Amino acid sequence: MADEIAIRQTGRHLREVVRYVLGISVGIVVLLVLYGRRTEFAAAWHQLSHVAVGWVAAAVTAEAASLWTYAYLQQRVLRLGGASIAMPGLFLLTLANDAIANTVPGEPAVSSTYRYRYYRRRGATGASAGWTVFTILIAQAIGMSLLLLLGVVVALAASTSSQNTGAAAIGLVIVLVAGAILIRRDLVLRLAGALVRGVRRVTGHPRGSVGARIESTLARMREIPLSRRSTAGIVALAATVWICDFLCLLCAFGAVHAAIPWAGVLLAYGVAQVAGALPIVPGGIGIIEGSLAVILVAYGAGHASALSTALVFRIVSFWLAIAIGWVSVAATARHGRRPGQFGSLASERKKPSI
Repeated sequence: MADEIAIRQTGRHLREVVRYVLGISVGIVVLLVLYGRRTEFAAAWHQLSHVAVGWVAAAVTAEAASLWTYAYLQQRVLRLGGASIAMPGLFLLTLANDAIANTVPGEPAVSSTYRYRYYRRRGATGASAGWTVFTILIAQAIGMSLLLLLGVVVALAASTSSQNTGAAAIGLVIVLVAGAILIRRDLVLRLAGALVRGVRRVTGHPRGSVGARIESTLARMREIPLSRRSTAGIVALAATVWICDFLCLLCAFGAVHAAIPWAGVLLAYGVAQVAGALPIVPGGIGIIEGSLAVILVAYGAGHASALSTALVFRIVSFWLAIAIGWVSVAATARHGRRPGQFGSLASERKKPSI
């Protein structure tokens, strides 16, 4: 039995390595197809060596605002579920969660589990913590879909071609489906409970009390109310998270002294984020940079300007965030046994009032 488990784990690790190597290769190929000549890389490097420090600081500020808004989004959803965690702790959690989401294989399960456990350590019930993770994931999908749809509309308005009509239709469908899931989440949670029971009948897992606790948590999650007004507020906050991140990209143009291709910049941002979210490589390394640069060039940006802009954007929103995030992971772990620091759950339980 031990040998079989070891073989399965080895095979799984090998598949993960192959998948990530393939993802990085795809990103590199995309970059090389567009920027196959050394002169263009040299031009991009020249722009990077003369960045405007003020615009870089503005990009960092915009990204910090995005992360702070995400922390506030968590606080808002937790309160709707009857929990109250202070902003400093949630901001630290957001930084740590961002680093995990961009570097650890197995997304979005790993970062969602990390947040769930943090909420539970701060005193949130299993139903409240699970409901918060679930609601935020759906709200983020709606927020990104709205931005992508707006980007397609702007691109269509600036072009006589109808080649993006299909993308607009797909974006609209995503918005409607995600919105329906958030509004009628009780149906989704019932389906999840039925799935747990079906898997248990077939495989025998999860066994005993574990399966019972999962079903009980799903049932309690269905009882947490969410009004239309609260739904709109949550979606607006989720969209603001993406908007602040998009502002970081706009500041990156200023940092490399490049003109912004307004007709396609929002579309490029949305497509790059969606492409980077595909489970190929953690953080979309190479894929986001490549797809972002390709679409920017298609809408009029210079090759060197598009590449240098994409790199500045990713240095701030990805690499810098990861560096700070892993420091936050260590800080969160250090203070994990002292909930009084960084904001803990209020000792008294509040009845959800929405």
